[in-house]
Amino acid sequence: MPFVITSPCEGEKNGSCVEVCPVDCIDEGKDMFFIDPEICIDCGACEPVCPVEAIYPDDEVPEEESHYIELNRVYSEA
Repeated sequence: MPFVITSPCEGEKNGSCVEVCPVDCIDEGKDMFFIDPEICIDCGACEPVCPVEAIYPDDEVPEEESHYIELNRVYSEA
């Protein structure tokens, strides 16, 4: 299960998650970061360092944030 970055990251873009990712699966978008689900190895290193708690395992994303699962996937395909 890959991890997903959700709305609290919008405008925040702290970047701590990028620094700890061992496989470089986190990309910087215009307003937030995104995780490439094809590269993510589910290590979970990014989740505890996110200062705004925007990162979730894909099966634990809050329902109101569920569209971010698709946004992360689509951004990574671009």
